[in-house]
Amino acid sequence: MLIGCVGGGSNFAGFAFPFVPDKLKGKDIRMIAVEPTACPTLTKGVYTYDFGDAVGLTPLVKMYTLGHTFVPPGIHAGGLRYHGDAPQLCLLVKNKIIEAVAYPQKPVFEAALLFAQTEGIIPAPETSHAIKCAIDEARKNNNNCIVFNLSGHGHFDMAAYDNYLSGKLEDYEYSEDMIKEAISKIPKF
Repeated sequence: MLIGCVGGGSNFAGFAFPFVPDKLKGKDIRMIAVEPTACPTLTKGVYTYDFGDAVGLTPLVKMYTLGHTFVPPGIHAGGLRYHGDAPQLCLLVKNKIIEAVAYPQKPVFEAALLFAQTEGIIPAPETSHAIKCAIDEARKNNNNCIVFNLSGHGHFDMAAYDNYLSGKLEDYEYSEDMIKEAISKIPKF
């Protein structure tokens, strides 16, 4: 089982894509892309052509998207706030080669603190999404080999940890109405 966080998909792709040929040949490998509920591109976006930038100057790319006009909230994991994802990753999710899940920020920080206390490493909030998923999968105790991508430290994210520990961090889930509004602005071709 391979688990990694996803914002645009490059970090996850570098970690998991080398195993895609093995999965396509029938090996029992689960790949899980983890994103925040505040920016649920893979879990709630639409698979269509959209611009890669907010102003619509880039070529159209087929991807899961929340719409190029989507403006995510100022959540803890700034690196996971892109409106779409890499086309290759999106195709693999669409074809159910890769799974996608989303978590709110409070459980993610709870997992990050458990990891820091256990391993002595303060993980980046982005990476903590993968840690949360790895913990959830480990608790299922299916005797799987679980590998997650520790893609960054949290030394520059101490304010976010402080907000979590002082009770100021709030969970944010992008509402269905807000998603529909953003998606409605995707060009129709």
